[in-house]
Amino acid sequence: MTISLIFSLTIFLFIAAITPGPNNLLLTSSGANVGFKGSLKLMAGIMLGMQCVLLSSAFGVATLLIIYPALHIGLKIVGSAYLLWLAWKTAASSYQRLDIPAKALQAVSWFQGGLLQFLNPKAWMMGLGAVGSFSLSGDAYFSSIITISIVMVVVNFGAGVVWILGGTLISLFLQSRRTWFIFNILMGLLTALCVPLIWIE
Repeated sequence: MTISLIFSLTIFLFIAAITPGPNNLLLTSSGANVGFKGSLKLMAGIMLGMQCVLLSSAFGVATLLIIYPALHIGLKIVGSAYLLWLAWKTAASSYQRLDIPAKALQAVSWFQGGLLQFLNPKAWMMGLGAVGSFSLSGDAYFSSIITISIVMVVVNFGAGVVWILGGTLISLFLQSRRTWFIFNILMGLLTALCVPLIWIE
């Protein structure tokens, strides 16, 4: 891949990764609730899920969503239900003192973060968009997929760190039960508001 193509790919993936969405809202909420270190597993799960979606897109699984539109609708329904469950879990989080060791605090697990990617139409569109727009044909196909995968890891890591740090900074203001309650309700509502967005084509 040429430098200019890699640059364009990086811009495309960065915009997709840094803009608000379910992943970033979960990372912000996790950063505020369990701190930076406690959120790394969730970020790793999200990144692993994104890699699986990318590779599925690259090697044909995602084309089933195009060939069979009913599968896409089913994905949206299941994804919407899962997002609403995560929104409820976020909003209903109980108050925790922030000086409690991270092991005692509860966070969304890495597995839940990874699973979200398979149920997130935006993740599939990101994978399909990257493969469809930036992969090379012929013998260069596999090497271009590897390049896309590496760029996605770097970009997702950078964007994830930004959102977790944002949540960690927010935690400085969460020193009372009231502010904690308001923050978690707000994050839960914002996560729920992502549901209508996945239905907009």
